[in-house]
Amino acid sequence: MTAVGRFWDQVSATTPPLPGWLLALSALAAVLLVGSPALWRHARHAVTIAHEGAHGLAALVTGRRLAGIRLHSDTSGLTVSAGRPTGAGMVLTAAAGYTGPGVFGLGAAALLAAGYAVGLLWALLGLLALLLVQIRNWYGLWSVLATGTLVFAATWWLPAEGQAAFAHGATWFLLLAAPKTVLELQAKRRRGSAPDSDADQLARLTRLPGLIWVGVFLLVDLGALALGSWWLLADTPLPG
Repeated sequence: MTAVGRFWDQVSATTPPLPGWLLALSALAAVLLVGSPALWRHARHAVTIAHEGAHGLAALVTGRRLAGIRLHSDTSGLTVSAGRPTGAGMVLTAAAGYTGPGVFGLGAAALLAAGYAVGLLWALLGLLALLLVQIRNWYGLWSVLATGTLVFAATWWLPAEGQAAFAHGATWFLLLAAPKTVLELQAKRRRGSAPDSDADQLARLTRLPGLIWVGVFLLVDLGALALGSWWLLADTPLPG
C-alpha cells in the first residue's frame, strides 16, 4: 500500500464512541475555557480564527475576491474582500462571522457522530493551512501557526482515544464559544464601543436594525449548540 493509501486509511478510519466519563471531561474542559475569564482571554483567539475564516469562506463562495485576513492580539480581526459593496454576497459575507464558529462546531459534531474523529482533526489542519496563506500580519501568522501546531500535536502523538477526546473538546469549545461572542458583541454595542460591528454593517446593508441581526446570530449559534450537543450525546455509551 502506498503512503497516500495508508494516510487515507488513517484519516477515514472510524473510532468508537467515547466513554461517558471522557466525553464529560472533554465538555468540562471546553466549559472552563469559555467560562473562566483568565482562560477565555487566550482561548478566544481560536474563535477569532473561526470567525474570520468564515468571513473569508463566505466571500469566496459568493464570488467575491478575498484580499487578506488580519488577526490582532486583542482578539479582533479583519477580513478584506473585493466585489460589490452591496447585495446578497456582501450580506452573506458579513453574516458569516458570528455564525461561523457555531456552524463549524455543528459540522464537527456531525463528523464525530459518524465516528470520524481523526478525519476531523486532519480537516481542521487543512482549513488552517488554507487560512494561513490569506493571513496578512505577523500576529495572525503566529496565531494560526500556534493553533495548527496544537492540533497537529494532538493528531500525531495522542493515542486514538486521546485524539477523539481532543476532537470532542474542540467541538464543544466551538459550540459553547459561539453564542458567548454574540453576547459580548451586544454588550459592546450597548456601550457604543462597536459602531462598525458586523451587525451594524448588516443594518446598513439591509435596513434591518442591528439588534435583529444580533438575534439572528444568537439564534443560529444556540441552534447549533442544541443540535450539536444532541449529536455528541446520542451515541455515548452509558456506564454500568
